[in-house]
Amino acid sequence: MSGTIDYGSLMHRAMRGLIQEVLSDVAETGLPGQHHFFITFDTTHPGAELADWLKDRYPSEMTVVMQHWYDDLVVEDEGFGVTLNFGDAPERMFIPYDSIKTFVDPSVEFGLRFETQTSEADEDDPTPPDPPRPLRDRSKDAVERKPAKDNGGAADVVRLDSFRK
Repeated sequence: MSGTIDYGSLMHRAMRGLIQEVLSDVAETGLPGQHHFFITFDTTHPGAELADWLKDRYPSEMTVVMQHWYDDLVVEDEGFGVTLNFGDAPERMFIPYDSIKTFVDPSVEFGLRFETQTSEADEDDPTPPDPPRPLRDRSKDAVERKPAKDNGGAADVVRLDSFRK
């Protein structure tokens, strides 16, 4: 075991598992209510299978919509296959989970975004990646305390100026 826990990889695996579970349910029972999906994926991924004309038209990434017309959704452990309609031309494709960049269901304002995968060249570079940005600016958390100047100065006054915008 390495010296660190790779939370990023664990989270991505869990999110891809969520996509697999959602698509499995849809394959079994169909899309419920107003649910529909926008799925953006890397068309250069070695496991992605799509028509040559689609690869030519979308050389790096493609967004597909699963809403009104899709057919033969088959969900597997590595990805899913589906037939979609492109201008009255049904096309079969296979999308590996590892190729997915975003998965969005706008009907319920749900979305997942996957960070860019590291290439093999990056794996040879021992330089660690930059740490994630903080969720908020912690410099605004500093609270300035000044002793009060009223009746003996026993109380502390907390200035909230640093919290104001």
